[in-house]
Parts: sequence; structure tokens; C-alpha cells
Amino acid sequence: MDVDSRAARWEQRTEIPLFVASLVFMAAYATRVLAVSLSMGWRDLCLATMFVLWVAFAADYLVRWRLGGQRFLRFVTTHFLHTVVVILPLLRPLRIVPLYDVIQRRQGEPRLSLYARVISYASLSTLLLGFAGALAVFQQERGAPGANMTTFGDAVWWAASTLSTVGYGDITPVTRLGRMIAIGMMACGIGLLGAVTGSFSSWLMQTFTRESDRKGPPGL
Repeated sequence: MDVDSRAARWEQRTEIPLFVASLVFMAAYATRVLAVSLSMGWRDLCLATMFVLWVAFAADYLVRWRLGGQRFLRFVTTHFLHTVVVILPLLRPLRIVPLYDVIQRRQGEPRLSLYARVISYASLSTLLLGFAGALAVFQQERGAPGANMTTFGDAVWWAASTLSTVGYGDITPVTRLGRMIAIGMMACGIGLLGAVTGSFSSWLMQTFTRESDRKGPPGL
């Protein structure tokens, strides 16, 4: 069995369980951030769950590297999203694109067009990234001197205005780490918005072109 087939089989077997694990990781993290009245025992359980799942993500990363047959530095640079979600496991649900591909390989041809898939991927990624970013920023801003982000609702409003590139400025992070998270979300927001608008525009152009070809030249 060659390297590519071994890596593909590993991905097909692990992508869905690891996606579920990423949702559990996010739920455990959200519980620690939002459930401030939670007992220490439950908070420790959430932390232990997050650590065990992170170990599973790291092990998957190493297995993919070994099956890929590449030098480690080259694997890091050519598998950028894998590297990011190991360093920041809260972003693991953003690997929804390969998850969909794995499901489609099991079921046959994709049921959605390319444009519909791009819009769906970008929309789901925006929701997941917005929730994760709101949690991360709220954890940093809560109780910080001069912070105007006092509730999780404020954090969600801030994340929505940031990812949509509107940026009202009524709620802003004041901590250093909070602003670093904001920079990353701004960059992601521009990319996701560009993907959606570009795909929608391309779909409209294709539709108009098909309609024009169907009607034929004027006067005929």
C-alpha cells in the first residue's frame, strides 16, 4: 500500500470522530468560560477532557506526518491548517471541509454544487469561528481594567461585527491577547466574506450566461 492510500485511509477513519471530539473540546472550554459558578471538581473535569482531546489531536497530527512521508518542517508548512488546529485546538471545527469530503467519499458524488458548497463551508466556518472567538476574547477581557466587554452577549456582538468587517467600535478588546485574537478574526472575516461574495457572484454570472445561451442571439 502506497503512502497516499495509507494517509487517505487514516483520514477517512478518523476525520468524523475527531470532528466530534473537537465539538466536545469546544463545549468543555465554553463550560469553563461561561459557567462561573461551576464547582472546582467539574471545572477540573472540563480541563482534563480538554487535555485528553488535545493529546488525541496531537497524536493524529504526528500520525499524518509519518504517513505523509515528508520531512517534519515541510509537513508543517504544507499542512498549515493541521498545524494551526493543533496549536489552537479551539479552531479544530473549522476542518469541516475535509469532513464533508470524507462523508461524500463514503456516499458517492456530492449533492451540492461547488458554489453551494463554498457558501455552506464559509457560513458554517463563520459561525464556529465567531463562537470560538467570542469565548476566547471574553475569557481575556472579563474583569480586565478598562474593559467594556462585560457579558458574553457583548463578546458575541463584537465577534459578529468583527467577522462581518463592519466594526462598529462600541465594544473593543483592551487586553493584548484579546487584540491579537481580534486581528486573527479580522483576517478570517475578510477571507470568509470574500469567499462567499466571490462564489455568489460567480454563480450569478454562470446563471445569466446560461440563460443568455438558452435564449440565443437577439432577433433569432
